Amino acid sequence: MTTFTLDDMRQIMTGCAGVPDSVDLTGDIGDLTFTDLGYDSLAVLEMAARIQQRLDIPIPDDAVGEMKTPQAAVDYVNRRLTG
Repeated sequence: MTTFTLDDMRQIMTGCAGVPDSVDLTGDIGDLTFTDLGYDSLAVLEMAARIQQRLDIPIPDDAVGEMKTPQAAVDYVNRRLTG
């Protein structure tokens, strides 16, 4: 994979623990915070773990803390994929 997209992010976000079933990921979610989307810290950590497993790139805890929105996570992943 050479590019990680917001749709890839949505796919990973869908099954994370601690997220209410009522969360709608179909709209323009890129700049909404994970908190606004209903993701607690456990869900964000699980999301990062899934990305690491799927793409085989490390995501240190401090980087997880900096990824406040889905777009920020996508941007981080793409920097790691191209760097």
